[in-house]
Amino acid sequence: MAKLQLSVAMGDYDRTRALYDGRVQIDGVDPVYMLLNPEEMFFRAMRSQDFDIAELSFSSYLVKHSRGESPYIAVPVFLSRAFRHTSIYVRRDRIKTPQDLRGCRVGVPEYQLTAIVWARALLEDEYGIKPSDVTWVRGGIDTPGRPEKIRLELPADVRLESAPEGKTITQLLDEGDIDAFIAPRPPGAQALRNPAVGWLFEDPTAVAKDFYRRKRVFPIMHVVGIRNALAQQHPWLPGAVMKAFTQSKAAALELLGDTSATKVTLPFVEEQLQAARALMGDDYWSYGVAQNQPTLETFLRYHYSQGLSSRHVPLTEVFHPASYESYSI
Repeated sequence: MAKLQLSVAMGDYDRTRALYDGRVQIDGVDPVYMLLNPEEMFFRAMRSQDFDIAELSFSSYLVKHSRGESPYIAVPVFLSRAFRHTSIYVRRDRIKTPQDLRGCRVGVPEYQLTAIVWARALLEDEYGIKPSDVTWVRGGIDTPGRPEKIRLELPADVRLESAPEGKTITQLLDEGDIDAFIAPRPPGAQALRNPAVGWLFEDPTAVAKDFYRRKRVFPIMHVVGIRNALAQQHPWLPGAVMKAFTQSKAAALELLGDTSATKVTLPFVEEQLQAARALMGDDYWSYGVAQNQPTLETFLRYHYSQGLSSRHVPLTEVFHPASYESYSI
């Protein structure tokens, strides 16, 4: 039987590199890999379904999936995870604590981005700042006029405005026209050079570690999706995709732990790896549903409460049915 020739869009990460360079194969698939940045990948996947297998924004996927409109079905492969305490920048000349954000104007690139969902969940759960307590100003980080890639139906008490024509949220933060900025990327250089601009949290890493100790939640940003028609036509494909991505991640972690010659261009990698495992366990970047139940259920709850899911999607419906169990030896 000839292998399926499929396009695969994903980021260029250590955890995907063994797929791209051929050390790990997807059973039954002859892949054409495209290494893309998230903005291009997610836009093309959701607007024109350009890929057979694609890294997807978890939030965008869930918006579509909750409506029965997703062109992809996800498997629990989490190519991007991040604590979003470092994603919140403020005008430190007026914002001293998270509670000071109440009544403020907060810039975001898109309201439904996964990083923004997690940041809003953090602000509400930990500090009592609800989405309706601020005015959201949508705009590009570096380029004016960024649209929402997905049609949204937000709660009536959510105030969402567009940035003024020709303005980015970086400019608005730098000029003081917004009080805060939340995005997967930092604001542009002009804002970062401003001494009045900085992180909301003085030591975001310490706050994130404390959050994890209490919640056991490691935020998930991206999942892997397979075109629905392909998954239906080839029921073996979701399992093969999950197996290959899991093997690729294992290869990356093996290399990361080989400190005879550091594989990452960064000092103190060995110490950071030991610290992560001490805090979060050896399988600190786990794939699969059962291993990530607290994180997944937290995201599903907040995605619905923020008005992004059209219904509260149960965890049993989020991923392809073959993803919930695996063989063991």
